[in-house]
This record gives sequence, structure tokens and C-alpha cells, in this order.
Amino acid sequence: QVQLVESGGGLVQTGGSLRLSCAASGRTFSMYDMGWFRQAPGKEREFVAAISWSGGNTYYASSVKGRFTISRDNAKSTVYLQMNSLKPEDTAVYYCAAGRLPYRNPIATIPHDQHEYDYWGQGTQVTVSS
Repeated sequence: QVQLVESGGGLVQTGGSLRLSCAASGRTFSMYDMGWFRQAPGKEREFVAAISWSGGNTYYASSVKGRFTISRDNAKSTVYLQMNSLKPEDTAVYYCAAGRLPYRNPIATIPHDQHEYDYWGQGTQVTVSS
């Protein structure tokens, strides 16, 4: 049984920073792409960032590019999301997700497609005050 546990959310002022972590267990972490998604109140869940199983490819939504950085530590089975220059519109519940297929070819990956992922964490709240 795969488990994903997010942490690091909280309340921060505009312009501040947070680092989210997602600890994975239950299968070989290093074989799978990982992603971060978010859902604001009244809105659909949306793609934020993704990283390939090797860490060699990263992908970002245009709304966070240049402010957020995704990374992974395969030895710790953990994926991170460093969020800088936070804005009120970044307020949402943030979810990490584990890729559906092992050793996914980056050419074939559609990182923003939620169907690429088959396990999801419970989410962590990020609130950015203005």
C-alpha cells in the first residue's frame, strides 16, 4: 500500500516562503515520477509542478514558474516543493501525487495530467495573507 504524507504547510504573508515535503512509502520511490497539485476553495484541482523519477526533468505551471522549485531525495523517498515569493492566489490545499508507471519516458510524460498519477496524499493547507 503506497502512502504519501505531506507536511510543511501553514500561514505566511505575501512574499514569504514555505517548503512542502511529501514522504512516500510502500513502493520503490526512485522508480516513479512525482507531482504537486493544488486546489483552492471552489476551484478544480490544478497542476503545480512535477519531477521525473531520475530528477533530471522538472515541469512547472506557468503561474508558479520562477517562484517554486520541485526537487526529490530518492534516498529519503521524499519530494519537496520550495515556494518563494508567495502570493494570496497561491492559497490552496497542496497535494503530492505519485506517478502511475515506473521509469516513465519523459518524452511520453504529460506531467499536468492527473491520470498520470495513481496515489495521492491527504493534502496540506497553504494560506498566504495579503
